[in-house]
Order: sequence, then structure tokens, then C-alpha cells
Amino acid sequence: MFVLQSLAADPATARPAHVPVAEQTRGGLVESVHYGSVIALAPDGGTLFSAGDPLALFYPRSSLKPLQAVAMVRAGLRLPPELLALSAASHSGSPMHQQGAERILGLHGLDEESLANTADLPYGRAEGEDWLRRGGTAGRLAQNCSGKHAAMLATCVINGWPASGYLEPSHPLQQVIAGVVGELTGEDLDTISTDGCGTPLFAVTLRGMARAFGLIASAAPGTAEATVAAAMRTHPEQVAGEGRDVTALMRQVPGLLAKDGFEGLQLAGLPDGRSLAIKIADGSDRARLPVTLYALALMGLDSNSLAGLEPQPVLGGGRPVGALHAVDFTR
Repeated sequence: MFVLQSLAADPATARPAHVPVAEQTRGGLVESVHYGSVIALAPDGGTLFSAGDPLALFYPRSSLKPLQAVAMVRAGLRLPPELLALSAASHSGSPMHQQGAERILGLHGLDEESLANTADLPYGRAEGEDWLRRGGTAGRLAQNCSGKHAAMLATCVINGWPASGYLEPSHPLQQVIAGVVGELTGEDLDTISTDGCGTPLFAVTLRGMARAFGLIASAAPGTAEATVAAAMRTHPEQVAGEGRDVTALMRQVPGLLAKDGFEGLQLAGLPDGRSLAIKIADGSDRARLPVTLYALALMGLDSNSLAGLEPQPVLGGGRPVGALHAVDFTR
């Protein structure tokens, strides 16, 4: 017999109180609605606006990578800016990305066999198709987190830590990362799981992640935070890839630090310390960009800096018949 279990009794597993944040229209009717939560913070940490349940615990997935990169730089990782940006990337798997991860390994006497991330095809559609046409198969360098994993191994070599078991939560590397994530988010890391690529993953809140991105984006020169932010801003093509909206956002919006994550996540920080965190409830990636653009506009960004980034119209028979757009979630 199937038993319906209530989640309300356990705060850690209760369903967040998300609200509508985006909708798709077709022929004048609302065809689909996406729920989610949003929070934007001022430089002093005060809330500029919020919607839904920004204090609910969630897993930040790949949006955690800039925080992990900060921890590694603090632990002695020194890389050229383009490779440091790759260490904070969910890259598309182009030859440039795969060769970059291989360079990180080679600089520290390592090779692909040292990696413990899951093998996969390139994440980018065009990159994946090209990879398959050339006879490529799933591999650890091709997987979108290979830059992060290569940097993790490099940090182990620099500190004399064992490379084996570098993904275990008890490993010295992961202990250092956990400490930095807790510091930057300002939160206790009581709930831990494992990300898709195999790294430890901490449950935090949108507020905590927004706080972290504000600190990284506005950090003083010479700090690990500023070093990571500068690398990502200077090399947005490494952070995602050609045709990816995160790369386009950082290219087009001066000083913006941006990172997405699986399950409908978007984090952003500005040089003055303002920050933004978004979670789309159903994990849909298509709603992430329109909500991000709407939220950035609410934060006062010049509309010219956001022009041309909007999603393509909804088509019917090859012609526009609707749109995917954010709704006013601040009411």
C-alpha cells in the first residue's frame, strides 16, 4: 500500500514556500508557470527585495564553485587567471576547456587518471555534438566540473595532502573548503550531501549564498576573493562557454560576477557588494534567465546593459506567438 508521507514535520525536508516567478504565454493564455524564490541584498547585507522562501535550505550545486575556488586560493593555489576561472566553471567541454583542465593537472605533475569526477560528455550542445563527431566518448576532462577537480588535486599537491580520497568530506582539502563556505555564507553547514560530480555539497540558504557572492564580488584587491572574482570577470568564456548566458551576462554587464547551477540556480554579485540569489522550484533552466534579468533590473542595472539577453520568443509554426518572461514577484 502506498503511504503519503507529510514533510512538514521536518524543517530540513519541508517543501519551501516558493511563489510564481515566471510564466510562458502562448496565444494570449498563460501556458506554464514557474515557481521559485529570490533574494537581493544591499552591500551592508540588508534585503533589497525578496520573494518566496529565501531562508529555506537548498543545495547550491555548481553555484558553489566560486566559493570552493576562494578556499583553494587561500590554501595556496596559484594559477594563471584563465585557469583559475576554469576552476570555478561549469564549462561547455570545448577543446579549450578540456585542454585547460589538462594544463592545471600537468603543472602539478598529474594527469587525467588522477581525476575522480564522474565521466561525461561535454555539457554544451554544440561542443557535445562536435565531440561525438570526432569519435569522443564520455570522459573526466570532458565533464563540466573537470577544471574544479583539477584545481582540487593541484591544491592537494601544493599542500602535501594525499590525492587519493580528495572528495571525502574528512579530507583536509574538503575541510578547508567547508570552513570557507561557512565563513562566506555566514551559516552552519549541518546538512551535507554529494554533488553530481562527486564533491561534498552543503545545504545553505539563498540569503547565505547571496551574502557570499556579495563578499567575493566586492572584495579588496589582493584577497583570495578578489583574485577569483577578477579571473572570472576577465575570462567569462572559461566560466561557461560560447553561447551560454552566464558568459554573455558577464561580458555585457560591467563588473558582474555570475554563476549558475543545476536545478535552476543563479547567483550574481556586483562590485559595490549588492548581490542576488535565485532558485527555480522545478529545477527548470529556461526560467532562470528571465527571472535573473528582471531581478537585475529591479536592482537598478541600466536596461542598456541587459538589452539583447532576453530569451527567444515562443514560436508557433515558426512565428512568435508568445513569450517566456518573469512576473512581478515583489508584490
